Amino acid sequence: MTEAKPKLLIVEDDEGLQAQLKWAYEDFEVILAATREEALTAIRAEEPAVVTLDLGLPPDPDGTSEGFAVLEAITAMKPDTKVIVASGHGARESALRAVEQGAYDFYQKPVDIDTLGLIVQRAYRLHQIETENKRLSEKVGEDRTVLGSMITAAPEMAKVARTIERVGPTNVSVMLLGASGTGKELLARAVHDSSNRQGGAFIAINCAAIPENLLESELFGHEKGAFTGAVKMTEGKIELASGGTLFLDEVGDIPLPLQVKLLRFLQERTIERIGGRKQIAVDTRIVCATHQNLEAMIGEGTFREDLFYRLAEIVVKVPTLEERPGDAVLLAKHFLARFADEMNPKVKGFAPDALTAIDAWNWPGNVRELENRVKRAVIMADGKLVSPEDLDLSETDDDQTETALNLKAAREQADRRMIRQALSRSEGNISSTAKMLGISRPTLYDLLKQYDLQA
Repeated sequence: MTEAKPKLLIVEDDEGLQAQLKWAYEDFEVILAATREEALTAIRAEEPAVVTLDLGLPPDPDGTSEGFAVLEAITAMKPDTKVIVASGHGARESALRAVEQGAYDFYQKPVDIDTLGLIVQRAYRLHQIETENKRLSEKVGEDRTVLGSMITAAPEMAKVARTIERVGPTNVSVMLLGASGTGKELLARAVHDSSNRQGGAFIAINCAAIPENLLESELFGHEKGAFTGAVKMTEGKIELASGGTLFLDEVGDIPLPLQVKLLRFLQERTIERIGGRKQIAVDTRIVCATHQNLEAMIGEGTFREDLFYRLAEIVVKVPTLEERPGDAVLLAKHFLARFADEMNPKVKGFAPDALTAIDAWNWPGNVRELENRVKRAVIMADGKLVSPEDLDLSETDDDQTETALNLKAAREQADRRMIRQALSRSEGNISSTAKMLGISRPTLYDLLKQYDLQA
């Protein structure tokens, strides 16, 4: 069975150019329209993903009134459709007006087929991404927000959420392993909130941010007069979290002498304040996190093996944002809504190329980097839509520039990315991946072989 091609509507009254454009887009099912009425009829009947629209249509072929009327009608009826506007009439002014009215992009006549083809392919890829995100959102509904506050549509994070939900009600120690900025503290709070300790305190301490000579006092507290400056008895974080949960972030930075004291607490469930002689029973659950390789540190002798096994009764590996296909766009929209309401209400969303840039970026700083970039972009944005420049995600590196000039390379890059995302979301299931991509299994196998990808 032949796979259905994506639909492309060409709104153009020049029959010669119609034929030229139809021949150029063999990857699409091309629909032609020469007037406003024909274009709107095709939009209703065919629901094309992408439209190329000539602004100079009859009965105003020398102006732009008919073209803008079509654009306005399309954005009202099918706002998800990507409209690429063309005109030779007052190109700059028409381009600005078209984008303001919701067009995806603009090109000036005379038409360069290769350049327009690249714009069409990018528009279709973005339409695919947005359609898939919308499908996932509708599928999971409220489940897009898991563990109360974590937004995700990625199977990788769904697995993490299921693990947290299972271990939360128990009293085991949980170790969260993941890169900085992946949301480990949010997961630690979820462990606390899903336990029978949720009525108690949740106390977090970053072990890397406190000087070594103060960390013991922060954790275990001290008696009055225990050292210079100890003018009163102070309870430590372990004691303050009794009946609740203590989150030890960057636990790998705890010095060895203090590791011994922490191990003793985990074994005996009692503490002794600095300068004190009294053993104090404490009922505190420990959840910890680190981005370091603790097993390597054990081999180097900088982290105690017995402490590791006490802290890591359950180990949860937290994926990076790059390993969560589709989540960057979901999170970006969430952050924009929050920050725009607080800081710049005129900002209403992202420009289409900004969403493309967000989805393509590898996010080395993970969710924290994404949140910071969106916050800065919302503050700095001049218009209603955040641009790639506002996010500082403009395509400037050599590889991207070279790809942008090569249509075949651009298509291959887009194919690879979409296939990898679909494989990830379907957990490697070939049938599900093929269905998600809208292609047959044999076609998917051919693409996997062509691009040397593993299912």
